[in-house]
Amino acid sequence: MYKRQNKNHFSYFSFLDMPQKDPCQKQACEIQKCLQANNYMESKCQAVIQELRKCCARYPKGRSLVCSGFEKEEEEKLTLKPT
Repeated sequence: MYKRQNKNHFSYFSFLDMPQKDPCQKQACEIQKCLQANNYMESKCQAVIQELRKCCARYPKGRSLVCSGFEKEEEEKLTLKPT
């Protein structure tokens, strides 16, 4: 545990209280680099997009902020799916 000053008082916190790094952030950055390098043509970046999808599939819904777009896309597919 570490002691941290918060205005007029001290409080204790642990590493568990610290925000966790997004587990798929690296893949999201790779997509941005690829898109910039390829004039934002998604077709040229399908491999890195697939890597992000694989990363997102490894974590529970809501764990990765960068995966929220894929999660929303999946929800929309399910609600629009004909029965």
